[in-house]
Amino acid sequence: SECWWDGQFLLNCSFTRISAIPEDTPPTAVTADFSYNNIKTFLCSDGRNEEWMLKHLNLSNNLISELSLTTCTNLPILETLNLSGNAIHTLTLDMPRPGLGSKKSRIVDHLLPALKVLSVERNNLHTIPRGLGLLQSLQTVHMSSNAIQQIDPKDFQNCSELKDIDLRNNKITKIHPDTFRDLNKLQVVVDLRENALAIPLPQILISLNFLQLEVYLSNTAW
Repeated sequence: SECWWDGQFLLNCSFTRISAIPEDTPPTAVTADFSYNNIKTFLCSDGRNEEWMLKHLNLSNNLISELSLTTCTNLPILETLNLSGNAIHTLTLDMPRPGLGSKKSRIVDHLLPALKVLSVERNNLHTIPRGLGLLQSLQTVHMSSNAIQQIDPKDFQNCSELKDIDLRNNKITKIHPDTFRDLNKLQVVVDLRENALAIPLPQILISLNFLQLEVYLSNTAW
């Protein structure tokens, strides 16, 4: 392929017009950039049995419309995943996998165990991806510029490490008052700018009883 590989840690395939992840992707790469290409599908394992050493994976600005992370059992130390600027309308984290029986829970419970930052900005999401709590190390989630319409009480359930939520420029009109109640480490920002909020926000703010929390609400209907 036209990718550039430094022989040790960095793989750069940005702007190479590839339509799939190269089969000869080095499993020892720590950072891999596949941004600005024509990739339509991405399967983490894709038939590969060996574990990748990736810490940073950039798949932004491609043509991905559906993506399941339930197959990502070969990325044990991945810390950042950038999926921004695609056409993702379905992001699956907890889909039941037929035929696995009791093994299903063991696989899902270890889904991307080191992932800290998930970026899904500028996509076509209409809801918060179900199962974010399965990403047990998740600290930052960027979902600005989608089509998310409401936030339900279980959308961030079990996201015990979450510190930073960016929901700017969506179509959010409703947020359940208990949505953020159990996020005890939420301390950086809840960004709700440029939405269509028409709910009694004080109910939410009362539940956000954290001294270091910042909440951005400008350019909302409220």
